[in-house]
Amino acid sequence: MQDYNLFADVCRFIEEAASFTDLHPGLVDQIKRPNLTLQINFPIRRDDGRVEVIEAYRIQHSNHKLPVKGGIRYSTEVSQSEVAGLSALMTFKCAVVDVPFGGAKGGIKISKAAYSKSEIERITRRYAYELITKNALGPALDVPAPDYGTGPQEMTWIVDTYRTMHPEAINAFGCVTGKPLSQAGVAGRTEATGAGVFFGLKEAVSIKEDMDALGLSTGIEGKRVIVQGLGNVGYHAAKFLQEGGAIIIGIAEYEGGLFNPKGIDVDAAFQKRRETGSILDVPGCENVKPSQQLLEYDCDILVPAALENQLTSENAPRVKAKIIAEAANGPATADAAAIFRDRGLMVLPDLFINAGGVTVSYFEWLKNLARVSFGQMDKRYEAMSNQRMVEAIESAAKVNLTPLQRESLIRGADERDLVMSGLEETMSHAYREIREVHQRHKTDSLRQAAFVSALGKIALTYEELGIFP
Repeated sequence: MQDYNLFADVCRFIEEAASFTDLHPGLVDQIKRPNLTLQINFPIRRDDGRVEVIEAYRIQHSNHKLPVKGGIRYSTEVSQSEVAGLSALMTFKCAVVDVPFGGAKGGIKISKAAYSKSEIERITRRYAYELITKNALGPALDVPAPDYGTGPQEMTWIVDTYRTMHPEAINAFGCVTGKPLSQAGVAGRTEATGAGVFFGLKEAVSIKEDMDALGLSTGIEGKRVIVQGLGNVGYHAAKFLQEGGAIIIGIAEYEGGLFNPKGIDVDAAFQKRRETGSILDVPGCENVKPSQQLLEYDCDILVPAALENQLTSENAPRVKAKIIAEAANGPATADAAAIFRDRGLMVLPDLFINAGGVTVSYFEWLKNLARVSFGQMDKRYEAMSNQRMVEAIESAAKVNLTPLQRESLIRGADERDLVMSGLEETMSHAYREIREVHQRHKTDSLRQAAFVSALGKIALTYEELGIFP
């Protein structure tokens, strides 16, 4: 893990994509390089009185669109190259799904479990303070979100710190996304990345020509799925897939994995881990140790939803899945990606398939700037219009609908309905665009096609703004 350089892999993907374009090499070089790299070292006082220096980063990869966007992770694996690679992925991810943000990422090099809640609060607020004083946080500048090891609580501390330092800022809540609903969050943000994985897969498996080439039927129903990681992304991806008719036959976590060819109850496994800290020993399931073995089990769809560098040149030849949906950032190395390409597997790349989080973060940011909930202005009007239509249909057809039928037809869309509708349309449109680029340019893979598509959009912005001479 220590020898792996995510940023180098992303640069390799960018260079491969550039070979399908006529872009100036200097422009490609500019797009590859991070625009701003902050390494921050700050002291915090531990609960026992000790003073500890914390290492942290914030990298703004591309300012071709503002604000820049990217999560903050808390992990002992945080390094400058990792954060640089993740920030570059964010640049291309936003471009792929046409979200008007530049890419960024942040990280604090700690094990969250080693600190008390009050210590985590002090670390988070001090990190936010450092970013604010360096003009690296704000609704028009840089808008972080949760990532590995962080969640709504950390976002709440950050926005509170920002509001304390900028009491005059009317759009202060837009300085971060992934906030709780009580702090101007948006309905659907928690499950957004997992839902995006489902919507992207749903679109991909609906195309008969592509499924025939893989020897699979169309549709989600009946597909055998193995998910690595039962955190926020993995759980919701598995849950949406299961509700869509897929069979979750394997779940992998760091302490071990579960396997059941007849299907695993995702909620039961999630609840077991929440209560005991382990998913092992779920009734009816076989324990698998080490859980990495599950990546090589026979299945139709593999969903790596944990951390980067999980599929490598070492295990890629043994992966039996026909479709890999990269719900995590950088789960496959460039060498593994080349092996999957040569084997003819369908890989839905991270910069597309896990873009649900940033898409719904964009919706949350828009809500914060507008300071009004989606659907608040027209839900009741829509319901009244629908009611008049239903009454007209009942009168003309001389039928009486059941109360449940009437409710389903009359009910106006609430915020979550609108968010999920927007997310599904975004993922479906992005996949169709990537597939079209793949066919038109005859790229080697959907990953290359996604990078080609994004690279063209980013380059166009640079040229139009005159950033590149």
